[in-house]
Amino acid sequence: MDDLVLHKLAISGPALSSMIQRLSSSPADVDGLLFGHVTYIAPSTLSDESAQSSSDSQLVATISGFLCFPSLLSFYDSLGRVDSSRLSPTHLNHKPLIGWFSSRRKTPLRPSMREFSVTRSLSSTPNLSLPIQNADFNSLFAPSIFLLFTTPLHDQCIQTNQYRAFQFRSSKPSFNPLSIDIVNIGPAFRGHYGSFSPNSTLPFLNCDLRNLTAMNEDRNEENVTGTKETEKDQALLDTCAEGMQVGRLSLLIGPGATNYTAGLEDLYEKMLSKIESLARLVETSSAKVLEQENLNRKLRYKVARSTGVE
Repeated sequence: MDDLVLHKLAISGPALSSMIQRLSSSPADVDGLLFGHVTYIAPSTLSDESAQSSSDSQLVATISGFLCFPSLLSFYDSLGRVDSSRLSPTHLNHKPLIGWFSSRRKTPLRPSMREFSVTRSLSSTPNLSLPIQNADFNSLFAPSIFLLFTTPLHDQCIQTNQYRAFQFRSSKPSFNPLSIDIVNIGPAFRGHYGSFSPNSTLPFLNCDLRNLTAMNEDRNEENVTGTKETEKDQALLDTCAEGMQVGRLSLLIGPGATNYTAGLEDLYEKMLSKIESLARLVETSSAKVLEQENLNRKLRYKVARSTGVE
């Protein structure tokens, strides 16, 4: 079967900036998986002519999330063979996988042989293909997207990140460069918003430790020590929150969240003030420690000279 050729790759500005921040703050090279969806989007011409036929639709892949892997817990081995047991729907939280990415510093912006092997192995792994949205026929898209991040070969005063996207063509086999669109508001991206379906991975969790404590007391009477520690932690947390109990954080999830943001912003300002005071205290104490070290150094020098020991 012939490969489905992507017209372009799309990613939102916040998603791209989040990836770059995560990769830049990592102490070493990292890689990971890309999640999203693939859909047929009719191009917007903004003209008074009749609508174009379905054959003019563009196949666009959109990145909606990513997952970084530590270097020792990657999803492939040294030969670039993908470990399918680490890519089960349970491990991926049932998110649609469209490809993977790699980030390395001071290297050329082109795929390596290992990255080629990983992409080929990933795209040929069974049970990872995802259905294409807005398609008139039953068709699946293999996770064949590869996104490469690098930094310039020479150090620069301004931190610079370079990136380039590819689609692996299993029929060749080879990499096909892809153009990247940063999704924003405007007529050119109207098709993306028309096919957008909102979703949230933020769980509705119980934010109060007291309820968990009561549950533990009912289950097992031997958890008295753990219960006391939990109550102590809860009391300390409530003290730091200055009246903003942890249980109220659950109210920030849902349609009525806007009614509670003012209190949270006030708490945030108070915490910033505390942090600033603590920073000044640390600065003052550090100056005193340095002054004491200088005095100790002078005292040791005087003692050494008086005893004749240099």
